[in-house]
Amino acid sequence: METARRLTRSMEDRQIAGVCAGIAKYMGWDVALVRVAYVVLSIASIGFPGVLVYIIMWLVVPEE
Repeated sequence: METARRLTRSMEDRQIAGVCAGIAKYMGWDVALVRVAYVVLSIASIGFPGVLVYIIMWLVVPEE
């Protein structure tokens, strides 16, 4: 029986809170790609919404 995947913040490869590393691990993507995509999307949205989403995920997503 397959175990369910769960989104968690990474404790190993964290820069600030481990949110991007946790997303990368969950999706099976490269951490650098997720971080670059986050920065690009945050700049494209004039920064504030990206920072707000990151803070919310920091508070809501559990650690490993």
